Amino acid sequence: MTILDIDQPVAPPPRRKGRRGRATALAGTDRLTLGLMLGIPTLLVLALIWGPALASVALSFTEWDGVGGLSDIRWVGLQNYADIFTTYPRFWPAVQHNLIWLAFLIVLPTAFGLFLAVLLDRKLRFGRLYQSVLYMPVVLSLALTGFIWQLMYNPDQGLINSLIGHAHTDQINWLGNPDLNLYAVLVAAGWKHTGYVMLLYLAGLKAVDPSLKEAAQLDGANGWQTFWQVTFPVLRPINVIVLVITVIEGLRAFDIVYALNRGRNGLELVSVLITDNIIGESSRIGWGSALAVILLVISLGFIVTYLVQVFRKEERS
Repeated sequence: MTILDIDQPVAPPPRRKGRRGRATALAGTDRLTLGLMLGIPTLLVLALIWGPALASVALSFTEWDGVGGLSDIRWVGLQNYADIFTTYPRFWPAVQHNLIWLAFLIVLPTAFGLFLAVLLDRKLRFGRLYQSVLYMPVVLSLALTGFIWQLMYNPDQGLINSLIGHAHTDQINWLGNPDLNLYAVLVAAGWKHTGYVMLLYLAGLKAVDPSLKEAAQLDGANGWQTFWQVTFPVLRPINVIVLVITVIEGLRAFDIVYALNRGRNGLELVSVLITDNIIGESSRIGWGSALAVILLVISLGFIVTYLVQVFRKEERS
């Protein structure tokens, strides 16, 4: 090698052309894909949920039979709400039934679902089979659940009257008696709700750190004290989820009562009144929309109040 060869500058390696351009194009494709994956569901939610919800709020201040065009819509202000609270005889019984429905779901099926979850968390023999059997009602639709319990409550050949000996004499009309049908349907709704609550609590119990239970047992705590002072506080997020779901289920209950007797004769619910006024024989879109807004406000009142209290407690702790 000569001196000239050493002093001669070395040429830089050839640059690969197009790498930055390909990276930019790939990033643009990722942005397009991400935009489509987020944008399309967002548009569907806005079009199918928020759009009708806002339209119902606007229509609740109007009078419209839904047959004529938009030019036939007449503005009435708060008149629909005033009439519902003062002159509509079916409204307050329906609200009372919804509150009874909600209280029942919170007290009995929720507590029983938690009890079943605690039992199944102990790794019982055939535990998976028990979970499947108890969760099976959740898979069924409320309409099918109503049909099944309609057969069970049948006065002539129903299972319940046959078991208690009233199938042929002194028949009990569980669904026809307005003093009994609401509680009879609540049993069917609770049968379905228990399995869902059980699954939620079971998932929460699986996430509890076993060392916490062991430490409590070493300190001399019994099973009940360990659950109440160690396990249950850890389940606070699950409690929030269960309460929110229970409130929503209690206030929007519709399918099962509509499948049984179209929400009549003691089974009136606010959701049934909304359906009757919007798609019933006397279509009153504004009136039904006002009922829907009232149900929405009641639901949000329960949920928001509880969530605010829970978040405040977490901030203080």
